[in-house]
Amino acid sequence: MLGKYFQKPGKEEGDRVPPGQHLAKGFPVLTYGATPEVSIEEWEFRVWGLVKPATFSWSDFMALPQHEFTADFHCVTRWSKLDVKWTGIKVTDFMGLIELDPKVAHIMEHCYGGYTTNISVEDFMREENFFAFKVFGEDLPSEHGGPMRLVVPHLYAWKSAKWINGLEFLAAEELGFWERNGYHRRGEPWAEERYSNAFGL
Repeated sequence: MLGKYFQKPGKEEGDRVPPGQHLAKGFPVLTYGATPEVSIEEWEFRVWGLVKPATFSWSDFMALPQHEFTADFHCVTRWSKLDVKWTGIKVTDFMGLIELDPKVAHIMEHCYGGYTTNISVEDFMREENFFAFKVFGEDLPSEHGGPMRLVVPHLYAWKSAKWINGLEFLAAEELGFWERNGYHRRGEPWAEERYSNAFGL
């Protein structure tokens, strides 16, 4: 597989590729289960838990400032893709619409299809995180999480939830799908936080 689909990073790329990663020549698609097909007309986004409950439509999101982002993308399955170009909405801009309880410390990301993943408020609220609806200038295809996904560049890509449709705000950490099945609670690529210590890895 190495050579046909992946390559070792060169010297000029070495400081951008975390340990144990290879560069993908394309943009691989890895999904557990069926791929949801959701139109922008039916798409909605909810917030609940320790927050004033609210539901947002696609047009509500599109009314927020839109930006171009270029970010490296690191998958726990040991591939990376550099300089992925996205269009989206900053997490911090969206959070300006939200009334949070001061006790909030963690968030559960919820998605169409039932996928969940957890993230701390500190990791979520970083300035470089965004909700993406385009990639390389095209509408985000369903296999890459369209119509919208979260992108959290500083963590492994399973934290960048595809088909995202809600955030549950929590006082204490709860584990999402992959975290309950052996993945690391945080997933920082440079520390190779791939799997839980409970699994002896």
